[in-house]
Amino acid sequence: MSQIKVAVFVGSLRKDSLNRQLALAIAGLAPADFTFEHVRIDDLPLYNQDDDGNQAPAVKRLKTEVSAAQALLFVTPEYNRSVPGVLKNAIDHGSRPYGQSVWGGKPAGVLGISIGTIGTALAQQHLRNVLAYLDVPTLGQPEVFLQNKEGLLDAHGRIGNDGTRQFLQTWVDKYAAFVKKHV
Repeated sequence: MSQIKVAVFVGSLRKDSLNRQLALAIAGLAPADFTFEHVRIDDLPLYNQDDDGNQAPAVKRLKTEVSAAQALLFVTPEYNRSVPGVLKNAIDHGSRPYGQSVWGGKPAGVLGISIGTIGTALAQQHLRNVLAYLDVPTLGQPEVFLQNKEGLLDAHGRIGNDGTRQFLQTWVDKYAAFVKKHV
C-alpha cells in the first residue's frame, strides 16, 4: 500500500502545547506507511461568509493541504468546555463556501490532553458533532481523554509512562485500521 498522508490539526497555538506534544507522540507510534503533516491554522483570518468568493491565501493553503490528505487527526485542548476558537475557525474555512467542503469522507481521529481530570472529553464531544455534520467518519473507540501528569510527555514526542504508551499504541493501531478501511 502507498503512503497515507494524515493532515494534523492541533487546537492549541501555545509554543509548548501539550497537544502538539501528544500529536508528535501519536505520529511516533504510527505504522511506517503513515505520514503526519501538521496544518498551520494560526494565520487564518476569522471566517466571514463575505470572503467566500475571494478566500485569503492562508485559507487556500489550508484547503489544498486537507484535499491532499487521505485522513485527518485532531488533537485538541478544551477551552471553556468546548473546542478552541482557532480550531473551529479552521474547520469553518475548510467547509466553505457551501458545497465545497474539503472535509467530507476523510476518516478522522480525535484525541486530546489537558491538566484537568476529565481531559478533553467535552471538547471532543463538540468536535465529533461538527465532524459528523461535515460527513467526516470518526473513530469512535477507544477514546483518549488524557490528563497530563509530570513526565507523561516530552517536547520530542516521547511518552514517559509505559501504561500510557501501550494505551496510545492501541489507539494508533485502531486508528490506522479505521483509516485503511475508509481510504
